[in-house]
Amino acid sequence: MFNIGPMELILILIVALIIFGPAKLPEIGNALGKTLREFKKASDDLTQEFTRELYSEAEQKPGSSQQAASFTEEAKNMEQSEGGEERGRLKEDSGSSGEKPLAG
Repeated sequence: MFNIGPMELILILIVALIIFGPAKLPEIGNALGKTLREFKKASDDLTQEFTRELYSEAEQKPGSSQQAASFTEEAKNMEQSEGGEERGRLKEDSGSSGEKPLAG
């Protein structure tokens, strides 16, 4: 994601130690860990909500039982996958209706 090697990480830790001191470093680490956990939880919740909405929309369309089954299978795969590979495949499948993908 950021391509930070071991030398860069050591340099960042030394600078943080100099700036904040040894007494504040554990507090900062705890706060950072809590923030990352909350962000991951919120991201997972949003993904699950999106998947449920996608499934319910596919289920409501007449004659789309095969598509609903496909979305169900994708949703199960997404919940089991932690790498996000299935999320990309789901995005590609849902974007095949002629819509242009967002740049990014």
